[in-house]
Amino acid sequence: MHVVPNQNGGWDIKTGGAEKAYRHFERKTDAVDCGRDISRNQRGELYIHGQDGRIQEKDSYGSDPYPPRG
Repeated sequence: MHVVPNQNGGWDIKTGGAEKAYRHFERKTDAVDCGRDISRNQRGELYIHGQDGRIQEKDSYGSDPYPPRG
């Protein structure tokens, strides 16, 4: 899942490579919260983009090939 800015305002949640938004939110925090929930449920990754479109943060909720030790 990707949280990306919408060119008409607000924030969208999109699946990788999709042009159409899965969901739309007015506030980024709401989009991020929803994206995290979806990514956890699907055991996938979440990419949070900034207003400039660049990835600011990445979270993984799936099987990590390099899990932390200890």
